[in-house]
Amino acid sequence: MTACKLQRRTFLAGTALVTMLPAAASHATPEAMAAAIKEVVGNATVREGKVTLDVPPLIENGSTVPLTVSVESPMSEADHVKAIHVFNEKNPQPYVFDATLGPASGKAVVGTRIKLGDSQRIVAIAVTSKGEFWSGSADVIVTLAACLEEMT
Repeated sequence: MTACKLQRRTFLAGTALVTMLPAAASHATPEAMAAAIKEVVGNATVREGKVTLDVPPLIENGSTVPLTVSVESPMSEADHVKAIHVFNEKNPQPYVFDATLGPASGKAVVGTRIKLGDSQRIVAIAVTSKGEFWSGSADVIVTLAACLEEMT
């Protein structure tokens, strides 16, 4: 029991040190989002459709924004969504997250909460087992921004 508490304290102390380290300079731009998307899709064609983002269009507090991404797919062994990638254009890190899926997932749906530093566009890209890329997007207006710290 003591070892468990010691490990937890060590972890918390390490976390505190990491959060105090200076971060590398980062500028949030639509171009940074486009570059992050290109890292995922390469030169493949990304088609609009099949991907739906469910996010409130007006957010009072950008610290906790509910987001659900769903993709039209039969989720069969032969035809399923392999991954969902989410990007935003104005946060310091444009690549928000990715989720790996497979036919056993049953549905191609991912729900979470994200932070938004400003009003911006959110883009989700689904990768299928057939090698196709599908996208959807949503614009969100944020009245009280999160991610306010300046990255220097």
